[in-house]
Amino acid sequence: MALPLVRFGVPVSLMGLLLHGGLNGSLFGMALLAVAAIALMLIILRWLSPGIPALRRPDLQLASCIGNTAYFGIPATLALLPAEALPVSIGYDLGATLLIWGLGPLWLTRDSPAETTRERWRDLLGHLSSSPATRGLLGALIVKASPWHEPIRDALWLPSRAVIVLALVVVGMRLGDIAARKLKTPAVDLSAPLICKLVLFPALMLLISLAFPLPGYARQALVLQAAAPTAISVLLIAESEQLNAARPAQLILISTLAALLSVPIWSLLLSPLSGTPGT
Repeated sequence: MALPLVRFGVPVSLMGLLLHGGLNGSLFGMALLAVAAIALMLIILRWLSPGIPALRRPDLQLASCIGNTAYFGIPATLALLPAEALPVSIGYDLGATLLIWGLGPLWLTRDSPAETTRERWRDLLGHLSSSPATRGLLGALIVKASPWHEPIRDALWLPSRAVIVLALVVVGMRLGDIAARKLKTPAVDLSAPLICKLVLFPALMLLISLAFPLPGYARQALVLQAAAPTAISVLLIAESEQLNAARPAQLILISTLAALLSVPIWSLLLSPLSGTPGT
């Protein structure tokens, strides 16, 4: 299920979300804000890594700031925030998805034998062009330019949500398979990446959002996306690069369970931004 889901399901899901949220300057602004926040967090993680063994691993660095925005963060937005926050969450998801599928493989293999600048740019362009996020964005732009974009948008809304269910099934099956195996790798303390993902990164996103003249619901949406648990894409990319994916898989499982508590707490803490009681 995973291969067709990544090749076809994710682009279709992203197309539906983008068309539903509206392709406009605000959405792309939120995408750029997400990319900037993730890039800053990666720099901070590299600065912290000499003193924290778990953060020296490129896969756990990505897992500490790349969240499951599509299949956890956006549903959390729908459940906890007003409807106006959905386009903000979709914009964040777009930026984070393009970043992880475009730059994620390069970040994970940065300690591989040195490549020339031309080879790195070629790899970057190759990853971006083959990214399901890029295909979803291009598809949404093409549909938006057509005279039938409204009926297509309505038709894609149900499949977009169905992909969420299928993705959760795949995640559960994959994590169950890994959990059933006896790990032969040395134990790694995952508490530091877990705290970075669920506490430090959302706090950083809050500080960044306060620097911009955004509505309260927009700040809430950005922080809730940043507080989403580790994304399954980190696991899929690590496996595609033939790396040991046991630790990212464990962090996905632990952070998802912990986020069931931490995300509502963040929602309560952020409720004064909108002037409404927490949900």
